[in-house]
Amino acid sequence: MSSCVMNTYARLPVAFVRGEGAQLWDAQENQYLDALSGIAVCNLGHAHPAVSQAISEQAACLVHTSNLYQIPLQQELARKLCELSGMDAVFFANSGAEANEAALKIARLHGHQKGYSHPQIIALHKSFHGRTLNTLSATGNPVIQEGFTPLVSGFHHVDYNDIDALQQKIAQTDQLTAIMVEPVQGEGGVNIPAKDYLQRIRALCDQHDLFMIVDEVQTGMCRTGQWFAFQHESIMPDIMTLAKGLGNGVPIGACLARGKAAEVFSPGKHGSTFGGNPLVCAAALAVINTMQESQINQRVQQLADFFTTQFQQKLQYNVHVKAIRIYGLMIGIELDRACVELVEKALRQRLLLNVTAGNVIRLLPPLIINDQQAQTIVDTVTALIEEFYL
Repeated sequence: MSSCVMNTYARLPVAFVRGEGAQLWDAQENQYLDALSGIAVCNLGHAHPAVSQAISEQAACLVHTSNLYQIPLQQELARKLCELSGMDAVFFANSGAEANEAALKIARLHGHQKGYSHPQIIALHKSFHGRTLNTLSATGNPVIQEGFTPLVSGFHHVDYNDIDALQQKIAQTDQLTAIMVEPVQGEGGVNIPAKDYLQRIRALCDQHDLFMIVDEVQTGMCRTGQWFAFQHESIMPDIMTLAKGLGNGVPIGACLARGKAAEVFSPGKHGSTFGGNPLVCAAALAVINTMQESQINQRVQQLADFFTTQFQQKLQYNVHVKAIRIYGLMIGIELDRACVELVEKALRQRLLLNVTAGNVIRLLPPLIINDQQAQTIVDTVTALIEEFYL
């Protein structure tokens, strides 16, 4: 069958028609275990009753009015996010890339307000911040930048988890306004930095009067066992971005700021037609309320401990496994060669996962999986790796 959809995805040969919890069914009623959550989106699983009810009730009441008017649900969601994060104000967008666009615009506008003619931003190699031209330029991956030059100027990149390189780049860069960092690099291969990495970046930002931008698009919303990954290190960013798990599948992004970063924008400097409309805010509020009521962070830590123990026991003697990296329910298993073909092999085993950075099996299961489903993920992935090297 021919398609009228642009050829931007190498889609797998399956179409899902319904879901429940961590399970999906295709048109032939084959059942799959979802260990990817729509790429860290459906943290509460598929068709969660509370989220579905909130969407249904709000859709029957009011979907959209635009940001020309007051939106009480948006104000309520902003208040909740600020209470959970310690931030002061929120701009609502429709995706992670748009949330990061807002963050980068805050940094640039702040630079101009300081009298800089060409504000500069430092980001990290192997990072991923989105596919718009601005966020693509911030992204530290030449492969996905290829073909889109000239990129937006004003970005500099250093190695992730290398404070010395960061200090050196700061010293070499005039008109610097911000440092942008992911607490854990998801697309880059589930790269986990040293425990004091964010603390040291925070100190450098304080020392040089820079905004610290923390991209929590993938790590936020309890994915790491805290509401936001920066909270593991007891620091506060100036700007934080969210999306993915915030709406459990309903498109919503958020850029949160505090202190002077929260005061940079004024009317006319940024906006969004759909951002923070009643429908998406109702869904996000249902997500937050459900997570609070279930104390989901405790369950995430239990599952993280389980996966760490199980994968280490089953794979510790496999010479082809270079590393097992687990941070909450962000799991990366690095192999010694490219393994993209494992995605389809897993699909045939009725398990959804993906491979990032070419040779890293990435697992981002729903935060609500049960013990049996967690064991199935371990057993299936372990068997896939063993068979891959036969």
